[in-house]
Amino acid sequence: MRVDQRELAAVFAGGILGAVVRVRLGEAFPVHAASWPWATLAANLTGAFLLGLVTAHTRHHPRPWRHTRPLIGTGLCGALTTFSAMQLELLQMLDAGAIGRACGYLAALLVGGIGAIVLADLLERRGPLHR
Repeated sequence: MRVDQRELAAVFAGGILGAVVRVRLGEAFPVHAASWPWATLAANLTGAFLLGLVTAHTRHHPRPWRHTRPLIGTGLCGALTTFSAMQLELLQMLDAGAIGRACGYLAALLVGGIGAIVLADLLERRGPLHR
């Protein structure tokens, strides 16, 4: 199996950017057991929006830039978003007895993620990226 070096470079470049953004978010909004995990929420909602945008763009354009999905989808969003941190934060909230906060956080992630994808699709269909 032959590896496309440009695709690999796109994943690598996107991964570096996503990891740096994720670390900076974590530094800007540190998580404590009794606080709302803003960094993870922001990372996951941003990732959902970007994945929605890339997916909509490649679906509506017959010849998208070949390395868009590896750069943004696999690389950037793969390093930026975090399912494991979200699970850990939910468990910490539940362990602290903050059931309402945990349910609110989960709802914000799910509803916000779906909303981000829908918004990205609408923007791509009507915006300058569609031209």
